[in-house]
Amino acid sequence: MTTCELLAPAGSLEKLKIAIHYGADAVYLGGKDFSLRANAGNFTEEEMAEAVSYARSRNVKTYAALNIFAKNQDIPAIESYLDFLKGIWPDALIISDPGLIRLAQKRAPEISLHLSTQANTTNYQSVLFWQDKGIKRVNLARELGLEEIKNIRKKTGLELEVFVHGALCISYSGRCMLSLYLTGRNANQGNCAHPCRYAYHLQEEKRPGEFFPVEEDARGLYIFNSKDLCLIKRIPELLEAGVDSLKIEGRMKGILYLATVVRAYRAALDAALGRKGGEVFSIEDALKELAEISSRQYTENFFYTPPGEQDMLYGGSSVRQPFIPAAVVLKGGPRPILRANHVIRPGEEFEYMHRSLRQTRFEVTTLFDAETGVRLEKTMGGEVVRIECRPRISFEPYALVRKRNC
Repeated sequence: MTTCELLAPAGSLEKLKIAIHYGADAVYLGGKDFSLRANAGNFTEEEMAEAVSYARSRNVKTYAALNIFAKNQDIPAIESYLDFLKGIWPDALIISDPGLIRLAQKRAPEISLHLSTQANTTNYQSVLFWQDKGIKRVNLARELGLEEIKNIRKKTGLELEVFVHGALCISYSGRCMLSLYLTGRNANQGNCAHPCRYAYHLQEEKRPGEFFPVEEDARGLYIFNSKDLCLIKRIPELLEAGVDSLKIEGRMKGILYLATVVRAYRAALDAALGRKGGEVFSIEDALKELAEISSRQYTENFFYTPPGEQDMLYGGSSVRQPFIPAAVVLKGGPRPILRANHVIRPGEEFEYMHRSLRQTRFEVTTLFDAETGVRLEKTMGGEVVRIECRPRISFEPYALVRKRNC
């Protein structure tokens, strides 16, 4: 293949701009309702209109998630929401509910439809079925391996999208009822409490002395806790298989996670497509970057064989993050304006994250309030500041500044 899309999550307008800065070809986002990430920042209608316009002006596509499994009472509001989306015209809608597909084709027929992974598409006959129904792209079920993806590609002409990085749901194609049962929060309507990450203690009431073979520590059992997906080493094989879009999970993840993952996959995808642009790419460098963000360690899931106990994380739900996102660049140049996320003091050392897989270390020499020009001793987080630094760097808007988490 000579082309393949890198699709990144956008949980807020700022995250969308960061994802675009670091190389996303397309972003997916959700409104305040009707998408499967109700607790992400998400977008008001005004923000979504701005997001579509901002992305389009940079030749980046936007896909709006409308992927809940709707109840009858949801339909009138969804009809109004579709009318709004028709007015701003994102490049596609991501839908899993057949009823909402039918409704979208009636209310907003001009907008392409992408089938969500929640639709559980595991074979080429299902892809052909959805092709007949007017779907443009299918996000394949995460339970598929490489050979199954190749076979689907040979049998169908529809666009194929595959998740390559991020958290994995323990339930089949994400159709989980555990959250609703334990907390009353319905995962299939976007309000998952992530009970698969909880610590559990196993008890069999009627069979004393018979134990389920699980590993444990003093905190309990993490028997549902999957490692995170990482297929960055498999991009050449996915391209050869004919995949059209590589999708990164994470609308609820932070800005450092987003920037790190997008730029790593951008570099890997460009290298696989022969678009190095003068940059020397090393898969070891990319893997090192991905190891330095908060994750549950990594697995390749079903890519070659079905996952086993080695793909689970029994000792806890996350690992320590060695870096913290210190600031987002709002205005570039050698004396940039930043929005501070954490404490910044003159004399401290930080790292500027370039678009490529490299960092430039610098020291903040002087700190000013961006509005008043008053010199500051430190930020507490949330302030908009101007900095001077050594060495001088040409900062770019929506790049990130990070510092080591001591």
